[in-house]
Amino acid sequence: MRNRLVLATLAAALAVTAWQQPVLAGPSILVDLNTGQVLAQEDAFKPSYPASLTKLMTTYVAFRAVQAGELRLDSPIEITTEATKEPPSKMGYAAGSVLTLDNAIKILMVKSANDIATALAINIGGSEAAFAQRMNDEARRIGMTQSNFVNAHGLHSDEQYTSARDLAVLAIALRRDFPQHADYFKLDALADGQNIMENHNTLMGRFEGADGMKTGYTCPAGFNLVASATQQGRSLLAVVIGEFSPEERADKAADLMGNAFAKPAGDAPLLANLQPGADVGNQATNLRPVVCTEEAWRERAKRRDADGKPIYHSKFITERTGDPVAIAVSLGGATGPRSTQPRYANVPIPTPRPDYSPESAQAQGG
Repeated sequence: MRNRLVLATLAAALAVTAWQQPVLAGPSILVDLNTGQVLAQEDAFKPSYPASLTKLMTTYVAFRAVQAGELRLDSPIEITTEATKEPPSKMGYAAGSVLTLDNAIKILMVKSANDIATALAINIGGSEAAFAQRMNDEARRIGMTQSNFVNAHGLHSDEQYTSARDLAVLAIALRRDFPQHADYFKLDALADGQNIMENHNTLMGRFEGADGMKTGYTCPAGFNLVASATQQGRSLLAVVIGEFSPEERADKAADLMGNAFAKPAGDAPLLANLQPGADVGNQATNLRPVVCTEEAWRERAKRRDADGKPIYHSKFITERTGDPVAIAVSLGGATGPRSTQPRYANVPIPTPRPDYSPESAQAQGG
């Protein structure tokens, strides 16, 4: 009898321990975009899986291609056979369909469609592998020291990793290098015919001054968010990685920004001077055992009300007033030049993961 009681107590303790995991803080960083100061950070150099935050780098490469004169925003992006094979989220367009680069980027930012990301990569790079090489080249050029990309969509690969610090560097580069394209990151919704697609960034319309940028989710990565907001001329950027639910990632980003808007930056360190700690590690944590179980889905359901609407706990998230404004997207309309990149066989390039150490990060300027 006593043995059964001990076993039952142990099982209960293990269950509590298991469900303490989702509320553990994942990596995050908060940057004042006016000054470049880091107002808060937790494990900002910890290797993490980006999920669809990858599409921020995909978009950066596309903007650079336009800047270089390779193509224009009205250039055609053809849906390839490889693209049609990607799993959801996707648009489901047939192979051979054509849309503009402009509409492709809008769909990436709102719908986060994996088929569009792959089509864009092949159209611009010639192959997914060649485009991934361009992603890595750009990452190194702008100062991302802990990131490696092997695809344009963010579906899981052990060889695709980043950090909260690197994602902040990328988000800042997008805003700094392409201010003329800022509207892509604050779209409320898209309309493809009668189909309305709302932005997964639930801070839009619910957090004062929210103006971007992108969400991401896979089982290994958890729920990720790069969020920005501007209040009274001051802009903040929050990167939140590895949260247990979309509500928790929104709550955390809102709390980080909301609390920081209420006080001056003070003498906080610059992002450029931030250095990793000795215990940063060299392997991203796979969150599938925590995020993607039947019990996890039941637990997340508790963050919804009787009507299925999300329940937020941050005092900075308010009820949305009015419906999202939907921008129309569709196939066709491409009148610009095609990319002149030749198409290649889609053969992955081996990308062995390098060991990471604080010394190597400092050697690379991070």
